[in-house]
Amino acid sequence: MSKLNCWEFKKCGREPGGAKSHELGVCPATTNADLDGVHGGKHGGRACWIVAGSMCGGKLQGTFAQKYHNCKICDFYQSVRDEEGSKFELSIVLLNKIKSFESSSKS
Repeated sequence: MSKLNCWEFKKCGREPGGAKSHELGVCPATTNADLDGVHGGKHGGRACWIVAGSMCGGKLQGTFAQKYHNCKICDFYQSVRDEEGSKFELSIVLLNKIKSFESSSKS
């Protein structure tokens, strides 16, 4: 069974070349290489709640701290949690992963 990325699950059209990418822009979750492979997804596609600047429901979601409350009740977030079970990576682990990539790229 193939695991869906957020843009496939939500059918938002904001992936590169997607139906709404020209109008709304490419969502950063579709290009975030730091999260590639997390929960079996492409780029940030199965950890979109970690990616700053993603859009959901047609609204810019902002930083992790600003959006996480909404993300916790999202059907896609719940689906990933259910599918991953004990392999679900906690948000703090993923945030630290991004920070370590950022600091290593600055060195």
